[in-house]
Amino acid sequence: MTQVDGKGRMPRLLATGMAALLLVACGADKDAGTAAPAASAGGAAAPAYFDWFEYTGRDAAFETPLPEGSFRNPVLSGFHSDPAVTAANGKFYLVASTFTFFPGIPVFESQDLVHWTQVGNAIHRPEQLDFDGLGVSRGVFAPSIEYHDGTFYVVNTSVDAGGNFIVTATDPAGPWSDPFWLPGIGGIDPSLFFDDDGKVYILNNDEPEVPVRYDGHRAIWLQQIDIASKKPFGPRKVLIDGGVKPEENPIWIEGPHIYKVDGWYYLSNAEGGTGPQHSQVILRSRDVWGPYEPYADNPILTQRDLDPNRPLPITNAGHADLVQGPDGTWWATFLASRNYGVDHYNTGREAFVLPVTWKDGWPVILPHGEEIPYVLPGPSFMKKPVDQAPMTGNFTWRDEFDTVELGKGWMTPRVPKTPWYDGSARPGWLAIHPLAERLDSKVNPAFYARRQQHRVFEASTAMDLPAPGVAAGLAAFQGDTHWYFLGVRRDGDGAEVFLEKKAGGDVEVVARQAIAGASQLTLHVEGDQGVYGFGFDANDGKGVQWLVRDADGTVLSTDVAGGFVGATLGPHARLEAAR
Repeated sequence: MTQVDGKGRMPRLLATGMAALLLVACGADKDAGTAAPAASAGGAAAPAYFDWFEYTGRDAAFETPLPEGSFRNPVLSGFHSDPAVTAANGKFYLVASTFTFFPGIPVFESQDLVHWTQVGNAIHRPEQLDFDGLGVSRGVFAPSIEYHDGTFYVVNTSVDAGGNFIVTATDPAGPWSDPFWLPGIGGIDPSLFFDDDGKVYILNNDEPEVPVRYDGHRAIWLQQIDIASKKPFGPRKVLIDGGVKPEENPIWIEGPHIYKVDGWYYLSNAEGGTGPQHSQVILRSRDVWGPYEPYADNPILTQRDLDPNRPLPITNAGHADLVQGPDGTWWATFLASRNYGVDHYNTGREAFVLPVTWKDGWPVILPHGEEIPYVLPGPSFMKKPVDQAPMTGNFTWRDEFDTVELGKGWMTPRVPKTPWYDGSARPGWLAIHPLAERLDSKVNPAFYARRQQHRVFEASTAMDLPAPGVAAGLAAFQGDTHWYFLGVRRDGDGAEVFLEKKAGGDVEVVARQAIAGASQLTLHVEGDQGVYGFGFDANDGKGVQWLVRDADGTVLSTDVAGGFVGATLGPHARLEAAR
């Protein structure tokens, strides 16, 4: 992998647990200058070969110079929703939702809460979970992470695929355990609270004790858990029914966390749903079992009271977690979205950080009516950024595919059942063995994805002309119902570049163009908010030829495509039906 940031190139090796599943020998010619054969010795279609992948982001919001001692929000750009955080061994660790993408639940490490490096994934072996048949926005929701007595705990929900579970590790980089399932704990968004008397509790969102009165009527429950056996026990109790103002029928109280500060138990929750009404609310009690008194000036974080037409808006803010720094200050991680056209956002729900101010014994993340800042002073303990793939700001990032192992940050929809990735067959090239599954399949396609991290971006990849019977190229993918595929396939003695689109209905061929004499091509995708372009360079001196410059990019926005993820980009290969 080579990282490019305008100051030169810095090669850096990256690893991932996904490589253990996907590294295979394909038997193809290892000479980078030799065309791939039509089939391998075993009769399967030959792999598609990709030489490099490059991504550049150019957002106006990131053009503001960064003053000394300041940092930039979001701290993790591209979809990193539901960020939860814990402190351990002088560092901080953060996890985020990945839904049905694999490897799942990335684990990030930081010394200062603002510069993050991915060190592993809590879901990194195919036997841990299975997402076949699920839409992309199902799977693992809202993980929570805690550290206690030398062990890291990630507690989570596998929606529609098993329920609530705990995985553990002594090293945040892994390996992580198989899931310990939590029968009797329903709903979503579980978290753990380790009290200072040695007792451990599990919180979660679920239906209330009373009959559900309206859509979105939920409750927050508490129960003790034997952390050694991972088994809840004793009575369960509702701490909040509906929300902080039940008379107003609040919706989707969720994402609960408990913190103990100066003898008070603070219960922090998201409320209002995941859209523009999203918020964070806080309650407190002298007893862990309650009753909990809500803060009179809730919510402690929201953007719903701001003008939706303001420039460069940050919206949908909520689902916060709090953590204390080594200097005694408190900070919050939370999700929010960067919109265009009022309600569109292709980058999904991203991870932000803000300081927490204590006011009359209550933690406040952001006063009412204030905008979430893109640039703000960092913690007193902020360090210089480490050498890593950029996670925020404007940058160019390039992967030369010069490592055998997959780089962290790459992922694939659902869990692979067959090995289709090969990083060793041709050194310096990514080999993808084509599968029959297309991007609209509800099992794993041969698609290697990275998050779109900017509203304005360019992405490109160089590839060999694929073997007969194979289509390969560059996909822009929001989910199995909404995507674009800029593909290349053989067509007689020549080849064809084509653009497919799926926007909730049937797959549509948007454009196609015949080419002749090309053995290698460079594919290009560009996006400017809701307008995307798709083109290619056949290395014939003509430069980039654009199939489409005004494709509708809003179909890749979360509000149009639905669900909770953001758009992703990367190489894809599939077997072609007879034409």
